[in-house]
Parts: sequence; structure tokens; C-alpha cells
Amino acid sequence: MPSTYAIEPPIEPMLAKLAEELPTAAGFLYEPKWDGFRAIVFRGESDVFIQSRDLRPLDRYFPELHAVLLDNLPGGCVVDGEIVIVRPHGLDFDALQLRLHPAASRVAKLSKETPASFVAFDLLASGGRDVRNAPQAERRTLLERLFAAAKPPAHLTPMTRDPAVAAEWLSRFEGAGLDGVIAKPESGVYEPGKRSMIKVKHVRTADCVVAGFRWHKNGKNEMIGSLLLGLYDERGRLHHVGVTSSFTMDARRELARELAPLRELALDQHPWRDWAEAGGGGTRMPGGQSRWSAGKDLSWEPLRIERVCEVKYDHMQGDRFRHAAVFQRWRPDKPPRDCRYDQLEITTPYELEKVFGSLHR
Repeated sequence: MPSTYAIEPPIEPMLAKLAEELPTAAGFLYEPKWDGFRAIVFRGESDVFIQSRDLRPLDRYFPELHAVLLDNLPGGCVVDGEIVIVRPHGLDFDALQLRLHPAASRVAKLSKETPASFVAFDLLASGGRDVRNAPQAERRTLLERLFAAAKPPAHLTPMTRDPAVAAEWLSRFEGAGLDGVIAKPESGVYEPGKRSMIKVKHVRTADCVVAGFRWHKNGKNEMIGSLLLGLYDERGRLHHVGVTSSFTMDARRELARELAPLRELALDQHPWRDWAEAGGGGTRMPGGQSRWSAGKDLSWEPLRIERVCEVKYDHMQGDRFRHAAVFQRWRPDKPPRDCRYDQLEITTPYELEKVFGSLHR
């Protein structure tokens, strides 16, 4: 790497530990948690290097950000932040994933069709000086000065010291695709690789049809790896909305025994039969391969549509759970047909221009 950087890359980003409630004691800074790609930007004397969370270069996938960061950041700084793609409905993580394409021509095309933005939320170096040991409050002040004249699509994340405002963010921001709220101790230093921040998400529950399962990689025919979840739309069509896989090894073995009777003749009347046999109407089947499956075995076993379980989830990405849902309990009192999308708690997307002006475009 060129020696013009104030700190030599790569650097492990500081991480957050998950909590169920926002800390309300004095001495915290609160910020939105952006649902994008974590990125540490190293600004040299005449160049920029963008590093991913897993310490790899991100520059080639976001060429439109290179000139932006070069113009907006002074030499000798290192900035921690998030790369996001903003659409009218909010942040679009699916579009962001599509940017990680091996073909330069495809990357160039997508950089024009779905340009990315950079949201800064911490400072590791300023004016050639390493400030990782400076308190969080001081780093925030320096970051605000650094971004005082910044222009879109480079942005500074909002911040508040008021826990009541942070609580409002938690309920309003996520509707636009944000991922919760981060609480940072004002006196905290930047600790690479350590979970020194606190992340709180708006958690919800949903009753879902258990329509199938996948075997565990270490115990085919013995242990269940994940349950395939479904919800009905207003037309009575069952959609695959995600999986739940939060089970102990003993529970996986017990699930295999418990669900065995539901495997008998499961495909005969299964709503995903077309998917299993030939793919249904252009929609990728639950066990189908994708660019993001990295060759993993995603084959699945159908179950008769009789079981319902309650799961905990954070938010939706389109018509699916953004992350794997967490199994809560079985719902023998709930008919599968009652597991519909209209049970979900839907938050009207909070307008991103109210968060930081011209980001929403």
C-alpha cells in the first residue's frame, strides 16, 4: 500500500454487540444503524482506498465513489462508514449485493443505474494524525468539521445524545431499510475488532407456515438444519419468506423425529410442488442456487402444510425476512391459512430526506 495513508490498511472495524433495549444512562451518542456494506476509507495525498469489513478492497465495485471521496475528504484522514444504495422506498440491500460482480463492464453499468452513497459515522485519523485513542465525542466533533462542506453522495450520519430521540429513530427509521440504532459511549476509544458499541434492533414476531426443511450439513437424515417458512398473500398463494435455524444439536435431532410423519406424501398437495419439480413461474425455488449461495447444498425436503411456528425477526427486505428468523415456539392453535402477510407490523418508510437532506434521490 502507498505510504501516504495516516494509518496503514487493513484495519479491523470496531463492532457492536446486540442488546434488547437502548441504554438510557448519560454519556451515550446515538446513531442510526445503516443496512449496507461497512467500509473504511483511507484518503492519501492523491488517492483513496476503500476497505470492506472483511479487510478486502471494495474500490473496484464502487467506481463512482472514488472521485466523490477524493473530492470530499482531505488528505491524511481515515473514515469509517457504510456504503448504501438509496431508492424511493428506502435503502436497497439487494441492489447493493448485485454490485459485487466479477465483470468490470457489469459493475460500470450498475454504477450508473444504481449509484451508491457513503455515510460516515466515525473517524480514525485526521490531518495525518491517528485519533483512535481520542474519546468518541471528540472524534465525532472532528468528523463533523471534516464533513461540514461535504456534498452528496458523501454524507455524515445523524447523531443525538437524547435517548428519547433515539427511541423514536428505532421505531421510524427502520421502515426505510435502516437496521436499528447504535449507542456509543462518549468516552470510548476506537477499538478495532472489538464489540465496543451497542446495537439495538426493532424486533417483531410472526406466525409462519413450516413448509419444508433442510438437513444439517453434519447430519443428513439425522438432524434438521433449518425450517423453511411461508406466508400467504391476499390471493392465497404461499410465499417462501425465509428460514429459522436457531436450534441446539439435540433439538435438531428431535425435530427430525418430530417432523418425520409430515414428510409422507408431502409433495402431493404441496403449494411449492411446481418449484420442486421445475421452478414456479420464474420465481426461484426455496432450494435453488443463487449467486450468493456459493455452491452450498440448498436442497430441501417438503412437509405437509400443517405446522405453524412463531418466529422473531427484525425487518423485511421486500417480501422476505432480511435475516434468518429466530424460532420462538410452535403454534398448534394457529391454522396455517391464518399465516398471512397482513399480520406483519409494517412501518411506513421514514423519508430519508428528513434524515439527511439530499441523500434520498
